[in-house]
Amino acid sequence: MHPILARLERLALYLTAWVVISLLIAGTIERQALSLAETVVFILPVFLAYSFVCLSAWYVCGAAPLRSNTAARVLMVCTVAAVIASGLWLAIAFSWIFVFESIPRLAPLGARYRELITLLFPAAVLLFGLALAVNYLGMAFEDARLAEQRQFEFEMQARDAELRALRAQLDPHFLYNCLTSSAAMTTADAAGARRMCLLLGEFLRSTLHVGAHASIPLSDELALADRFLAIEQVRFGSRLQVERHVDPGALAARVPPLFLQPLFENAVRHGISALLDGGTVRIDVACRDGRLTIAIENPCDPDQLTPMRQGTGMSNVRQRMVTMFGAGAAMQAHAEQGRFRVNLSLPLVDQE
Repeated sequence: MHPILARLERLALYLTAWVVISLLIAGTIERQALSLAETVVFILPVFLAYSFVCLSAWYVCGAAPLRSNTAARVLMVCTVAAVIASGLWLAIAFSWIFVFESIPRLAPLGARYRELITLLFPAAVLLFGLALAVNYLGMAFEDARLAEQRQFEFEMQARDAELRALRAQLDPHFLYNCLTSSAAMTTADAAGARRMCLLLGEFLRSTLHVGAHASIPLSDELALADRFLAIEQVRFGSRLQVERHVDPGALAARVPPLFLQPLFENAVRHGISALLDGGTVRIDVACRDGRLTIAIENPCDPDQLTPMRQGTGMSNVRQRMVTMFGAGAAMQAHAEQGRFRVNLSLPLVDQE
């Protein structure tokens, strides 16, 4: 259905525009033999009827779109359409003149209207050409909008696919580490191995809930981190301590699910497990000036820094940051005085 005819308000606006055009034409060609009112009486009905003929320009442009036709074919189609439309305008005009001539008292007025035909015919041709141009322009804008929408949808699908791929790297890696640790504990600490399996089940159940989302509140992400660290505390006992400093205003910020998981895995695997006395994993979260800052710090063995700085986990976190936040995200990692620290700076997003 024609977009103008699809909605009553569009049709009313369209006809209003044609009334204005008709009045302008009437004022322009007013002749001495006819008053402005007499000119309007002829021009307004003729051009309002012609406005519905000009609606056909939309179908003409659709039949010969610029993107898939040569200029010669478009010109030919538009010329034929303009000839037909002009012929219809002449039929409308002479029909209206016939109405006046059929009434004896108005016959002289009908004769004078015939003199206007030569003046109005070029205007009718020009108006149909203008209708074609406007429709082609509208279709060009619509094509550009659809192309932009398709590009946006493609980018969103690509981003979602990348996030799913990155999450797929995380879950099997973590599961493998937990099962290996649990198997190692079965002979030395059966109760601890059982408790670790229960905690792992709770953790995996939580990941099923968040895994369907592209982003989750930071509070949920930190809850997942707590479950992970609880599993590792069964394994390391008092060697693993956790210290948290979290700004309550940052808990609603959105982050990718399991976003911090590789950093905690690195802190335990390359930090705590490499030291005889273990140590404390420190988490600092702050929110200020529209930015979310997260710092994860752990004791380290200087000889083990390479895998922490360049391993899969760190690369995974960096890729997910770029995928979700773009250039607005930053990540820094450095070691100092036996402590390894990762600083994340992200745009503050509090809605999905």
